[in-house]
Amino acid sequence: MAAPTFRIEDLALHAGFRHLSSIAGITLDLRYGTPNNFVGRDLYGDLDCAWLHKEAADALEAASSVLSSTHPHLRLLVLDALRPQRVQEALWQALEGTPLTMYLAHPAAGSIHSFGMAVDVTLADAGAGELDMGTPFDDLTELSHPALEEGYFLQGQLTEHHLANRQLLRRVMTGSGYRGISTEWWHFDFGDRQQVRANYPRVL
Repeated sequence: MAAPTFRIEDLALHAGFRHLSSIAGITLDLRYGTPNNFVGRDLYGDLDCAWLHKEAADALEAASSVLSSTHPHLRLLVLDALRPQRVQEALWQALEGTPLTMYLAHPAAGSIHSFGMAVDVTLADAGAGELDMGTPFDDLTELSHPALEEGYFLQGQLTEHHLANRQLLRRVMTGSGYRGISTEWWHFDFGDRQQVRANYPRVL
């Protein structure tokens, strides 16, 4: 039996999701609600996408608390959270027919973002803004791949500073139950992807 689906406009009728405004110590800059993304346009419009499934939101709160206690001058900056299926389809269409689709889950399978069980996040300093991770968010090149960092460091394309910032972000997130992926330093899943797709509601 397939997991249930519902439109994001009906999210308030469904238990199990938590608004990110309820999490202390994080900052929101949902890039797909602005032109500052690889598509170059606002894909969210009037949709409120500042949500996660409660399990993922509680873990993000734990990560924020750890960061605040160990690095009080830093904050988690959330770049994307709940991404409705319709937006995932628009992103896929923007890259369809190119090798860059490797950076996206096929809409038929469903992005873990569409279940509220993934978050795109970076670190920000209250005074200086985003920490330098060696690439910006949505940089769809191998320089963004955690799996290739060591090689790019040896080539001089990533510095010790870049790696230290990425490693701090990973420690904070994985220490709270999230899992990073090999191709994007900013992306973290909460839970096994197959189990999420089978058992959690998808937001359309």
